[in-house]
Amino acid sequence: MQTMRLALAGLTALAIAIPAWAAKPRIVILATGGTIAGAQAEGQDAGYKSGSFKVEDLIKAVPNLDKLADIGGEQVVNIGSQDMNDEVWLKLARRVNEVLANPDVDAVVITHGTDTMEETGYFLSLVVKSDKPVVMVGSMRPATATGADGSANIYNAVSVAAHPGAKGRGVMVLLNDEIHHAREATKTNTTQLDTFKSPNRGKAGMTNAGRVYFYDALATKHTKASVFSVEGLQSLPRVDIFYAHANVGRDYIDACVKLGCKGMVLAGVGDGNATETAVAGLRDAVKKGVAVVRSSRTNSGITDRNVELNDDELGTLASMELNPQKARVLLMLGLTKTSDAAQLQKFFYEY
Repeated sequence: MQTMRLALAGLTALAIAIPAWAAKPRIVILATGGTIAGAQAEGQDAGYKSGSFKVEDLIKAVPNLDKLADIGGEQVVNIGSQDMNDEVWLKLARRVNEVLANPDVDAVVITHGTDTMEETGYFLSLVVKSDKPVVMVGSMRPATATGADGSANIYNAVSVAAHPGAKGRGVMVLLNDEIHHAREATKTNTTQLDTFKSPNRGKAGMTNAGRVYFYDALATKHTKASVFSVEGLQSLPRVDIFYAHANVGRDYIDACVKLGCKGMVLAGVGDGNATETAVAGLRDAVKKGVAVVRSSRTNSGITDRNVELNDDELGTLASMELNPQKARVLLMLGLTKTSDAAQLQKFFYEY
């Protein structure tokens, strides 16, 4: 193998050209639906139906995919990712672990809608028990659209999954020639192809015509180093997100407590703040045994303890770098392990 090291944006990138004689990796594509499998009713329609095509159709639509790897496909579900739920998460996670446990499989690629891809990806990064590559891939345009991006994204996702340097990097997200750690990635635009960004720590790498360039590995715990598991779980604790805004009251908070939520994430203004009325509601929720995490609706930056609000006094937790939707994922899994506030806060420091 020929190894080339490049300095890109102050980071070290690694590109490895795989010789033609090398044995091809074996990769399984697990399909869940989404825009990448979507179809328009008419050629110029902005709207479309997610999950119109099956995994076999997606694989056949990508030229030269078989030159990268020996490909297998499996349809796990076929839904728009707005309908992703706990049941599918548990099913998908178990299937990923089963597939990766097979010594004949080298990596998994998961096709997924972009709306909740960051949540599914982060969930999987906490419960997958393998250091084999897992790459999430989607598209911003349905398969029938002019300039559809799905086929190119799948080709690049398989390139990333097949790359020797992908091992041990945790779950990654691939769109628009960019590689992101699932923990870091977030959708930032409704329609643009470059919608996924990693605002805090930056992207994990990039692709160019099937060549892969990795940047620094993820520093936080994931996959095999994670204490979380889906084994034995039949459901996940209910955790709701409360969105702060000017003049917001506490009605939603009180309603969630009455409905039996086990946790709540504040998508707060600024550094995880809210009105005095809402904060009083959160304080009362904590007193009733609800775990409350402060995050920020700004979707970047660090929401640390005892900044703007006194977490020690309120009994609340700080999400650190995690945005509200990812803080919700970690809190759900954290609550499967403990209700101790100190231990839950430690999870937010480590993951």
